[in-house]
Amino acid sequence: MTSDERPRAPRGAAMAGLATAVFLVILDSTMVNLAGPAIREGLGLTATELTIVVDSYLVAFAGLLLLGGRLADVLGGRKVFLGGMALYLVASAACGLAVSGEMLIAARIGQGIGGAVVMPAALSLVLALYTSPAERSRAMGIWGAIAGAGSLIGVFLGGTLTEVLGWPSVFFTPVPFGVAGALIVWRSAPSVPGRPGRFDALGAITSTLGISALAFGMVTASEAGWASPGTLAGLAVGAGALVTFVLVERRSSHPLVPLGVFRRKPVVTANLVTLLLGGTLTGLFFFLPLYQREVLGMSPLATGMTQVPIAVMIIVGSVVAPLVAKRIGLNRALPAALVVLLAGFLWLALDPTSSGFSASLLGAFLLIGAGLGLGLVNATAMGVRDSGDGESGLLSGLINAAQHLGGAVGLAALAGVAIGASGAQGDIAFQTAFFGQAAFVLAGLALSLIRTRTPAAAGVH
Repeated sequence: MTSDERPRAPRGAAMAGLATAVFLVILDSTMVNLAGPAIREGLGLTATELTIVVDSYLVAFAGLLLLGGRLADVLGGRKVFLGGMALYLVASAACGLAVSGEMLIAARIGQGIGGAVVMPAALSLVLALYTSPAERSRAMGIWGAIAGAGSLIGVFLGGTLTEVLGWPSVFFTPVPFGVAGALIVWRSAPSVPGRPGRFDALGAITSTLGISALAFGMVTASEAGWASPGTLAGLAVGAGALVTFVLVERRSSHPLVPLGVFRRKPVVTANLVTLLLGGTLTGLFFFLPLYQREVLGMSPLATGMTQVPIAVMIIVGSVVAPLVAKRIGLNRALPAALVVLLAGFLWLALDPTSSGFSASLLGAFLLIGAGLGLGLVNATAMGVRDSGDGESGLLSGLINAAQHLGGAVGLAALAGVAIGASGAQGDIAFQTAFFGQAAFVLAGLALSLIRTRTPAAAGVH
């Protein structure tokens, strides 16, 4: 009897294995942010090098996410999931063993590639497990709760593990659980056959090169200046590669991103807003732990504990977002969410707290968490609400890629400005960083106020 012919466990077991894997990917990303100050100290990194440690993962993830979904379609979800999970876990262990910034950055790129394969493959397996609309709706609710739980627990564990066991533990801890989850999926998930097709390899290469070069140019600006040869070369190569990507997609018979979807105003608006929110979210969890450690003098454990309200409010905002959209309409709910988020970042940038934690900081954290939860869910809903037959995966993949692309390029831009504005080698102007994130939200708010037509069938206005 072959592995595909043997009796399989109930689909609930497969869902548990897939949920475990996705939970760990999100958990690990959150924990790394909390461990950032300790990683910087332990490996002797500059602020720019620490930015590259975070951005290297995001660039690989964002650049290859759509290709990962295509791999799952053509080769089969379970096979691709297991291969991606193996790469992710090996790279995680390599991160924990890193003895230099260069070694850690290389391993983080491996993590990003593995994560870009795991996430869409896992979602394709969930859709294969649950086929009716009602079942899929419940499964997506569980999926969203798992993502929120990963962020929440990661905030707590990141600080705790860093303080008790040191920063390598945030990379080692997920490995045994990831192995267990992969084994469950191997034993219980259906072996969905691949569909004939081709890979848009050139599209993946040009998009990843474009994102990487832009991020490199922006990060380089923090130390060398915006007029330096390295900065200008990175920005020029990035822009050229992304223009090439568009030309490749126009001519490809199997494009990574069919460009016709961008003729729809709601899709364009939602993806641009999500791009900006991605930069805001990534920037927040990069700068905030450093700010709490270096300016407010808080321990890793205290930093993690005081960020729990943000994670809780992200979950609350995510749950409440569909209810708000149903009550006042999606075209009003998204700007309202961004107003809440903008108020939170302005509060944070102007907060007078000089040491420890305060009630004032808590207020800013609550607004930021609620705004992020409401904003990301409503932007996603706007991006996929007009999907036709066979388009839901494409449009949801675009939204996911936009968030991580925004995280990679947005963090690079914010770091370039905030490190450059500090006036001292290796320092960060945190108030500048927080105002920069507020500017991202303000731009998103302006975009969200552009009226978009809502189909009658969508039930929102």
